[in-house]
Amino acid sequence: MTHEQHHTAFEAAYQAAQKSLREGGIPIGAALARDGVVIASGHNERVQNGDPIAHGEMSALRAAGRQTSYRDTTLYTTLAPCAMCTGTIIQFKIPRVVVGEGRTFDGEFELLRSRGVEVLVLDDQRCVDMMRTFQDNNPDLWAEDIAE
Repeated sequence: MTHEQHHTAFEAAYQAAQKSLREGGIPIGAALARDGVVIASGHNERVQNGDPIAHGEMSALRAAGRQTSYRDTTLYTTLAPCAMCTGTIIQFKIPRVVVGEGRTFDGEFELLRSRGVEVLVLDDQRCVDMMRTFQDNNPDLWAEDIAE
């Protein structure tokens, strides 16, 4: 996959996170891509839908609908995946995850890697700034999202 294809797919995830933020939700976005083409994107919809498992990665996978296989896909996400989303990535054998950042939430990188998932962390400053601002302004909502 080319750098431009990675960039386009990650931007779909980032724009989904921005959409969630505009809607008053938690700014985490994700996109599922195959051969550099975005199949679907989604964002955290816990606030918007009152759904405790509607994390960004789950939303993107739901939007992608049924796939016969995920073994040739890449999941892009703006934030390190939590245990629930990591379990879904492992369950569906998604081989590669490209993450915007893991500084504001360290997620489950070790578990993903221990199960053979390739993890690439971009350390995208936009994602760091977006999450830091959100966490500072909405500590209770953030704690609810990560079950703290």
